[in-house]
Amino acid sequence: MNNTVLGEYFQPRGADNAPLVVLLHGIGDLSVIPCKMLAKTLAKKGIAGFVLYSVMHSKRMPDSVLKRFPHLTSQEWFESYRISVIDLLQVIDWAESRAEINAEKVAAVGISFGGFVSAIAMGIDERIKAAGLIIIGGNSTKIGWETRASDYNKGRKQTKDGYRKTLDSYMKYLAEVEEKGLEKVAPPQENFWIDSMAFAHLLRKRPLLMINAHWDLAIPKEATLDFWKAAGEPPISWLLATYPTIWLWYPLIRCKIVRFLKSAFDMR
Repeated sequence: MNNTVLGEYFQPRGADNAPLVVLLHGIGDLSVIPCKMLAKTLAKKGIAGFVLYSVMHSKRMPDSVLKRFPHLTSQEWFESYRISVIDLLQVIDWAESRAEINAEKVAAVGISFGGFVSAIAMGIDERIKAAGLIIIGGNSTKIGWETRASDYNKGRKQTKDGYRKTLDSYMKYLAEVEEKGLEKVAPPQENFWIDSMAFAHLLRKRPLLMINAHWDLAIPKEATLDFWKAAGEPPISWLLATYPTIWLWYPLIRCKIVRFLKSAFDMR
């Protein structure tokens, strides 16, 4: 059911050698709306856009998973990230076959879940030259423990002592990964592989822009700062909003994203 990658392609009029931005929405369907709005704006600026429908969208999520969401098994979460990273890289494969796209100028813009996926994909594939990450963080162990979003912390079984042990194990894993390389370190837990923090050191000195909500209940500010520091402290904006109300700032977000991408693509 999830094998076919769905998306909408926004091609600039008279496009010739246009940069490409792959836009990835968050969990659910609503954040597809700002992705499409951004894609239309970018097309007017001469930048092609591909809005990717991930496995977290109702178009692709199986009914058996949709009924239990967000209370998925660790394996289902792992597969959701793994499939989404592969989907993003396949969009770039597709773009390389398009005469009107400059495959040397590809970026990703991700929202929440899409931002985590974008960070991971950029860490493992240098074809992604820049990324705009909206409402994301890192250190999923900390996010899972400290989140104040009721849908995600409901029925939490881990004890405080268990959380500390897992966090200590994760921090040791990150240090080993940075020293030896991701593929040479076996993670104590499989979900360590789908945490953006494990890839953050690969993003340093590469074009990144972070935009976050000051009063986000889902992603603790400390977890966002953990990723920000690990990624080399790229430009970051804190908007006075919650997770859902951040889109009241859409005109400002749009301006920041457009300005960032034109700079990253050297579009004078």
